[in-house]
Parts: sequence; structure tokens; C-alpha cells
Amino acid sequence: MSHTVVARLHEILGASVTTEPSVLEATRDDRSGWRSASLPIAVVHATSVDEVQAVMRIAHATDTPVVPRGAGTGLAGGAIASPGAIVLDVSRMNRILEISDADELAVVEPGVLNGDLNDLLAPRGLWFAPDPASRAISTIGGNIATNAGGLLCAKYGVTREAVLGLTVVLADGRLLRTGHRTVKGVTGYDLTALLTGSEGTLGVIVEATVRLRPVTPGVTVTVAGVFPDVEAAAAASAAVTAARLRPAVLELIDAAGLARVAAHLGDAELAGTPLATLAPGETFLLAQTDGVGSDVEAGAIAELFAAARGRVELSTDRIAGERLLGIRRAMHPALAASGQVLIEDVAVPRSRLPEMFRAIERIGARHGIEIPTLAHAGDGNLHPNFVYTGDEVPAHIWEAADEMFRAAVALGGTLTGEHGVGVLKRRWLADELGDDSFELQRGIKALFDPTGILNPGVMFEVSAPAPR
Repeated sequence: MSHTVVARLHEILGASVTTEPSVLEATRDDRSGWRSASLPIAVVHATSVDEVQAVMRIAHATDTPVVPRGAGTGLAGGAIASPGAIVLDVSRMNRILEISDADELAVVEPGVLNGDLNDLLAPRGLWFAPDPASRAISTIGGNIATNAGGLLCAKYGVTREAVLGLTVVLADGRLLRTGHRTVKGVTGYDLTALLTGSEGTLGVIVEATVRLRPVTPGVTVTVAGVFPDVEAAAAASAAVTAARLRPAVLELIDAAGLARVAAHLGDAELAGTPLATLAPGETFLLAQTDGVGSDVEAGAIAELFAAARGRVELSTDRIAGERLLGIRRAMHPALAASGQVLIEDVAVPRSRLPEMFRAIERIGARHGIEIPTLAHAGDGNLHPNFVYTGDEVPAHIWEAADEMFRAAVALGGTLTGEHGVGVLKRRWLADELGDDSFELQRGIKALFDPTGILNPGVMFEVSAPAPR
């Protein structure tokens, strides 16, 4: 059957289809550390909506699985090859179709990169707010599929808040348009919000209408604080929230992570920053304020940092601010230099950040491992990192991760704040959702995709398709 499917793809789509071994191999993983045991039967590099529809019609007629894929920067194993599947790569659908200054929106294809869109918007005094750490290389379609987050979420929201409408190819090849171009719109069920974060399990995003924001006047001010321990830094972060302050960025690196960052950057890079005299056990908390009144807001944050025993530096200089932000951005390169990294993603209510950090420390001690942790402290989203060697994540690390997920949920939190469920977290999904919600969500999946061909195994274990 697979030979027949591939032949049909070649017949209809020609050069857009490849079975080149190196191309097939590249789809077996993303940036999560998870690697598929299987190669796909083919990769289709779609360049138009018509081509996406053609793939889905062939797949629907032959019960062939399809894995939608963009830049491959995901962190949950949500866009990697599955057995007998076609990988449908939409990264070449990368046109910006429209920018409306008057309506403050853009219409884009799914392969457009966040950074490229913002480069085009800057001269117009507009910007697209979602900013995952991979924004220079991640696609807007992928960001929508995972409801991606980033550094600015606490103030500007996750990707869902920036999506007005979608055009999606359904499992049988039909074209569905959702949402609106208006500021308001509440007609019917909100299918746009449902599809945002659905990880390619309900349809293939081929176009998005996204909300833009005006660039606000004012200076960006950076406040950096070094604290004696992670609890002091987490308390400072909670104090910022309690004071009704909303910095654009509020990022925390724990002691284990900061020690690795300092070693990675070296003394020369840290000279002239608060980290130049780093002591064992110290942690780092960084805030940036923007817009009108940013200087007043930054001053209030600096006072709260100092009251929580922080060693504080405040800067209105853009270059100095970028240098301090670079310390936070160095976390993952520093970890990657010492092995494979399982980058995890949990979120808790912001007031419970100190408790979650304590739980992570206890879990690490119990399993005899260090868990360097970075947090988007402004929205309670933590990224505990597990460094290991070899091709497979060791069993004891999964055991520690299991405890960590359960600790987050017990604190009123969630398994994932921004990476998605993918294949990595599906085993814990029902525990968080509860039986009724879990079955309702499986029912929604079956309604959109009755034969189960869209991204099988992502979010939910593969189940028998509905009879034709």
C-alpha cells in the first residue's frame, strides 16, 4: 500500500515529494530529544493550499497517516515521523499575504518566521507579540499549532491571544475558514481557539490572520537582580506580581542553571554585570519594562528586588539591557554543551513559584540528579532541564519528571505551559484533565478526524479509527 501511496503522491505533486533517505531521516526528531523509531514513507514539501489538500485527499482515501511539520523546532515530539506516515512539511509556504495598517492585522502562510514578520512590521510601527525563544527560526504555523509562549507572555499573552482567524485543511481535504478580521466576534463556537494548540491533530494550518500591536513609545528599562537563593528570587518575583506591576519580561534562573551559564560565558562576558562576583547558590532574576512609564515601573521593581535581598542593577541603556538578557538566553546553550537536554515545561500559579522550586530541589535530591531550572517567572511557567548522555532519556530521569509533573498539578498547575503535549506528555494527560474532559477531547479529535490519520499518537495514544 505504501508504494501505491507514494506513487500517487508523485503523480499528483511531482517534485514536491521526496523519498531521499537523508530527508526522511531528518523528520525523525525535533528539539525535544525524542526520536521516532520509524521513517516516514515520504516527505511532501507543500508550497500551496492546493498541494496540502491533495495530500490530505490521498491520505484520506488510503487511510495513510499524515504528520504536519514546520521548522521542526518543537519541544514535545509533536511533529516527528510516525509509522507509515506522510510528513507534510509546510515550511515553504512562507508568504506574508497582507499587512493592514488600518486594521492592525496580517495574513500569513504557516511557514513565515516570527522574526521575518517583525522585521517587515518594524518600519510601520507595528509588531507581532508572540516571542518564543526560537522566534528567529520557528514558524508562525508551528507557534499556532502548539499555542507557543515566550518571554513576553506575562504582559502580552500567548499565541492564542494574537490569532484572529485560521484557514485549515481538514483530514478529508476540505478547506475550513474560522474566525474573523474584526476586533470583536462571538458567532458560534470559537473554532479558532480550539485549533490553536491542537498540535496538528485536528487539521493542517495553511493560513493565519494575526493581530498586530502598535509599537508603544517609551524606553525599555532592564532590572537585574542576583539573590542568595532561589526562594528569595521567587519571592521577589511574586512580590512584583502582588504589587500589580506587569513587566514585559520577568525571567528567573536557579543556582544550578546560573552556575552553568557563568561557566559557559566566562569571566570576560560577565565583567561589569551583577554576575561578575557570583557566589555559590546565588540565583538570577531579570525584568524588563516597556512603554509609557517604564522608568517608574522599573524603579518600583528594583525596590522590590532589593527588599528581597537582591543585588540590583538598573539600566536604561539598550546595549547593556541586551547584554543582561543575553545571560538568560545563554541557559540552553550552556546546558547543551554538557550533553543531551530534556527541556521540560510546567506551570503553576505565580504565587506558588517558591513552592515549585522547593519541590524541584527535593525531587532532584531524591533521584541524585541536578535539575537546572529556568522560569518565565512573570507567568509561573518553569522549564526544569534534565541533562543526560546517550540516545535515550534514562528511566530515572523519567521517574523524576513524573514526580515533577504531579507536583505541579498538585499546586494547581499544569503539565505544559507552552511546549504542548506531543508524544512526550500524553501519558500524563488524563491525570490532569480528568476522565470526563479527557473523553470529550478524544471525541473532538474523532469528530474532526474520524479515521485517525492526523498526527496519530500525538496527545492521545493511537486508537482504532471509526468504521467507514
